[in-house]
This record gives sequence, C-alpha cells and structure tokens, in this order.
Amino acid sequence: MRYALAAPFSSPSLIAWLRSLRPGTLLLSGVAIAQGSALAAWRGAFDPATALLALLTATLLQILCNLANDYGDVRKGSDGPARVGPWRPLQTGGITLAQMRTALWLCAGLCLASGAALIAHAVRTPGAALLFVLLGLLCIAAALGYTLGRHAYGYLGLGDVSVLVFFGWVGVMGSYALHTGRIDALVFWPASACGLFAVAVLNINNLRDIETDALAGKKTLAVRLGPRRARRYHAALLLLAPLCLAAAAALLPRGWHGWLFVLTLPWLAFQARAVLTSLTPQPMYAMLAPTVRAALVTQLLFIAGVLLG
Repeated sequence: MRYALAAPFSSPSLIAWLRSLRPGTLLLSGVAIAQGSALAAWRGAFDPATALLALLTATLLQILCNLANDYGDVRKGSDGPARVGPWRPLQTGGITLAQMRTALWLCAGLCLASGAALIAHAVRTPGAALLFVLLGLLCIAAALGYTLGRHAYGYLGLGDVSVLVFFGWVGVMGSYALHTGRIDALVFWPASACGLFAVAVLNINNLRDIETDALAGKKTLAVRLGPRRARRYHAALLLLAPLCLAAAAALLPRGWHGWLFVLTLPWLAFQARAVLTSLTPQPMYAMLAPTVRAALVTQLLFIAGVLLG
C-alpha cells in the first residue's frame, strides 16, 4: 500500500507514522526491562517509578532506532522496489526525508529527557550517575549509527552484536542495576537469553532481505554467512537462548517455577525447523511474527517463574 499525503497531521499521515514506529518491535525492548525489573523484585529491590521510567526510555530508544533505520536504508537505497518485507511510509513517500529528520531530532530529545529523569530518580551516587549518562549517550549513538553515516555498522555485519549488547546485557542488567544499585554476575544468563532472542528476530529480517541487502551493499551477517549458514545460525540462536535461561534457572534458586519457560521449547524447535527448511527469502516475512511471539512467550514464562519463585 502506498501513501499519498502531504499534510503532516492528516489521518493517513498518522497511520504512516504509526507504521514507521513499528509497534510490534517495541515489545523486544520492553521485555528486557521487564526481565531486569522482575529479577530486582526477586531480590526485594523493585521500584515502580524506576521500572516505568526505564520502560519509557527503552521504548523511546527503540523508536529512535526504528526511525533511523528507515531513514538510513532509504538514503542508502536498501529499501527499494524489490524489497520483500512490508512497505515503509518513508520508502513510499508517505513521510518525507525532511519530516523524518525532524522526527529523529524530536525522538532523540525525548530519549535524553526520559533518560535524565530515570537517572535523577534511580541513581544515588555521582560516579554511577556519570556511568549511566555515558551509557545512555552510547545507546542513542548506537540507535542512530545502525544505518546512518558513512560507516553505519548495520552495513558492516555488526548489527547482531549490537542487538545482543543493547537488547540483552544493557537492557536487562542495566535495569536490574537501576533497581538494586548493583550488578550480579548471575543476571548475565537471562540477559544473554534476552539478547539472543532479539538477535533471532533481527536475523529473520535479514534473511528476508538477504537478496536486496546484498545488491544494495548492506553486508548484514546473514549476507556475509550466506542463506544456508544464516539459517543454521538462526537455529543456533533459538537453541542458545533457552540454554541461557536453563543456566539461570539452575543457578538462581526459584524451585520448579524457574523452569516454566521449557513449555515453549517445542514451539522454538518448530520455528527453527521452519527456517531451516525454507529455501527462499519470501517465507521469512510470514515467520517474523511467530518468531517474535515465541521469543516473548518464552521470556514471559521465565519472568513469571522469577516472580512466583
């Protein structure tokens, strides 16, 4: 569907902006905050205001990344007519480049404001405050640098590492630290699982776009690995993530509740098999939503186990 609009606040424009925000992806950043907050609650250090501000900041950073991703891909020609995935409003003219630049500045400002409020509320020492300020600025730079600039790291095959770091370790361990004022090494395992699931979602996108990305010079990890090895890589991600949750369940004493996530193992195995046996990029579009749902349900069951335990 193409959007023909000019007025920035007309009804079609609002639809276009909502599509650009990619609401379905916002759950990926939210589940990281939920996991870190649940682990903090298990430690008896949960603060509702900290959780809400962390969730708001993470969501705004995800929106900034999504908008910057669209802007960078259109500028670099990756989102062309041959693209397999859904049409983006910026790609079809529903939003202009100038409007998107304004939105990027606005969203970056909101990220700074929300992050400042979070640090002011949750952090008690100057050293920790400085650390979180630097971490917040790094998050903004990472959100913008994925597809923007001459050396966009998403075009160099480094997107997977970035997603693991920011959607996993930073999101979960950072939110946990904001609640508790400390970092526990055991939180590394559920944080790694969260990041690996997010990487799996990214890899589905990259498998879908593997042919057009290669033509546009966007050397994602899927492009570098090639279709066959990228599918095996996807299966490995869906295996490693629950193994990390299993390590967390074994190391954190929560009884049988900590193993609720194993209920989704057949689902994850089915998703891995579906990707391994699909030999063309087109089916990847239909597999994106089920992969997101399987990852979210697995992690929500783990969170439930933490709270029940």
